[in-house]
Amino acid sequence: MLLVVDANRIFSALLSKGKVFSVFLVNKLRNKFEFKAPEFLLYEIGRHLGEIVERSKLPSGEVAKVFKFVKEEMEFIPFNEFNKFAGEAEQIAPHSKDVQYFALALSLNGAIWSDEVTFKEQSRVKVFNTDEVRALLRSNLGAAI
Repeated sequence: MLLVVDANRIFSALLSKGKVFSVFLVNKLRNKFEFKAPEFLLYEIGRHLGEIVERSKLPSGEVAKVFKFVKEEMEFIPFNEFNKFAGEAEQIAPHSKDVQYFALALSLNGAIWSDEVTFKEQSRVKVFNTDEVRALLRSNLGAAI
């Protein structure tokens, strides 16, 4: 299953090795999801990296390792590969900052992984929150993650 990953999921993994990080870790073993993100997400993370390191429960060296791991588990797609879906995405995205996630999901016929409640207020793109993604992983594992 293809999941477009919202920036806040990455930020969450970098702030603590909790539920979000466990999804990436278990998926590395199970390979159930293909994680994709707009390329601009790398810019967003870079722009907030100082704040992330400052707020993280992890030592700065560990934040770098987690980011490297998560980045290797994802494919980052340039906007020019999905920009033709931007107009449709503008109609359904709750905020202008979210248009690229919706455009990418539309272009790939995929879902979005986000804990933003407002993402689910539209019916065009399926949106899974972290607990739902974990449940999908559990459904094949037979064990709690």
